[in-house]
Amino acid sequence: MHTAKVNTMDNALYFMREAIKIGLQGMDNNEGGPFGCVIVKDGEIIGRGWNKVIITNDPTAHAEITAIRDACKNLSHFQLTGCDVYTTCEPCPMCMGALYWARPSKVYYANTREDAAAIGFDDSFIYNELAMPLERRKIILECVGRNEALQMFEQWRQKGNKTLY
Repeated sequence: MHTAKVNTMDNALYFMREAIKIGLQGMDNNEGGPFGCVIVKDGEIIGRGWNKVIITNDPTAHAEITAIRDACKNLSHFQLTGCDVYTTCEPCPMCMGALYWARPSKVYYANTREDAAAIGFDDSFIYNELAMPLERRKIILECVGRNEALQMFEQWRQKGNKTLY
């Protein structure tokens, strides 16, 4: 794991510059869009990620997601308690959801969602879709097999040796 310790008042700008640097490298290598992210704990970078959508053919390989995966692997834990996230753009709905699940202390971002939309990364349709009732969304959602699936949930509820997250 490559790390960098910094103990100055301009930590936030330092770490954002690190996120920008790896985002540019990924972009220049044609791995994905111009997005980078670093995750910091106790003044040390413990996770790095950049957009890898193109190189992996994975629409979920956004900078924040790849950084969360790297940080959690390095921490040997599925949450980012006590960590700060520095991302080069306001997180999209998917990444924001992942960040809520990961539970960092704070997220710093540089560019806004409007800045992203201006260069072709417009997520407004997702925000609009999520605000609509299920029956009006563009992707059809249909409930099937709920009774059987509820049995699995009941087994989870009764499971004694589970780890909550």
